[in-house]
Amino acid sequence: MLTAMLPTLGPFPTHDLFVALGALAAAVVFVVEARRRGHTDERLYAVVTGALVGGALFMRLGTWLQHLDLRANASLVEQWAYGNRSILGGLVGAWLGVHVAKRVSGYRLRTGDLFAPAVALGMAVGRVGCLLTERPGTPTTLPWGIRLDDAASARLGVAPGAALHPSFAYEIVFHLVVFALLWGWLRHRPVPAGELFVWWVAAYGVIRFVVELVRGNEVVWHGLTRPQLFLAVTVPLVLLRIGLQWRAGAYAGVFDRRPVPPTVGAGAAT
Repeated sequence: MLTAMLPTLGPFPTHDLFVALGALAAAVVFVVEARRRGHTDERLYAVVTGALVGGALFMRLGTWLQHLDLRANASLVEQWAYGNRSILGGLVGAWLGVHVAKRVSGYRLRTGDLFAPAVALGMAVGRVGCLLTERPGTPTTLPWGIRLDDAASARLGVAPGAALHPSFAYEIVFHLVVFALLWGWLRHRPVPAGELFVWWVAAYGVIRFVVELVRGNEVVWHGLTRPQLFLAVTVPLVLLRIGLQWRAGAYAGVFDRRPVPPTVGAGAAT
């Protein structure tokens, strides 16, 4: 499949446009789910603001530490202006921002079940911008490999005509499948409050580690990229938490085929 990169769509930068569309899609899903679950406290706006601010800061600054010798890294101003944007850094920043905002505002309800489907759909939309503007991945012989036109190949430093893994498409498919599962099934099951986001983090961490094998990012240590090094530390911790919750019986009834009767006021307690 021969394709051209699309750095702009009309007057808009393609990547930024799809990031904005992803944020809009996530906002709609978040509001709908918050209303369904009875989250009407105005302090929830502070929590969302914390997620947005933390995500924006860490998305830009999360890739600052490239070298152990701090003098070899860019200044924070240079990193903010010209540095790479990191999805993983943004997620960490959003998580920290939510907790800081909750501490400051005094909001105590778990919000992970609101963020999980919203982030899944938002990521699916936002990654379209990456697919249309960035190097797709490493060379492949698979029939769905993307072949860039000469102009895009020259700009991205890829051999003309080489078939490349559509690594961003793999993530898009993953997020769409997860969103369908969350929206159509799991949000209606008796999942402990906040656990849907934990499950999404674990699943995305595993998938992202695998996708990194064909992403083409710089290998920095023992065949692993920087995202893989981060995930190799964090994902086992999240999986351990899920395993402990499972052993404690926290997920009893979640996968029971019997329908869950609605409980009056249950939304406000999550």
